[in-house]
Amino acid sequence: QVQLVESGGGLVQTGGSLRLSCVVSGRTFSSIVMGWFRQAPGKEREFVAVISTSGNIADYADSVKGRFTISRDNAKNTVYLQMNSLKPEETGVYHCAVRRRGSWRESTNYDGWGQGTQVTVSS
Repeated sequence: QVQLVESGGGLVQTGGSLRLSCVVSGRTFSSIVMGWFRQAPGKEREFVAVISTSGNIADYADSVKGRFTISRDNAKNTVYLQMNSLKPEETGVYHCAVRRRGSWRESTNYDGWGQGTQVTVSS
């Protein structure tokens, strides 16, 4: 069974930065596509970023391109999300997950959701 543990969230002011981490156990990390999603209060979960098995290919939601960077360290079974120039509307619980099938951008194609880490961006 795959297990994911997110960390790195916190409270920052508008324009600040955070780096989230997700440690994966229970399966071979290098063989799985990993994604980051977020969910704000009262809103549906939305795609943020995804990275290929080797880390050579990444994709992002349009709203975060140029500010967020997803990366992975397969030796440490960890995927990261560097978030710069944060905005208040990006407040929410951030989750990582394992892609099982289909489109890299759809949350329904993922499982192994962690508990999430809270990101709060104050104005």
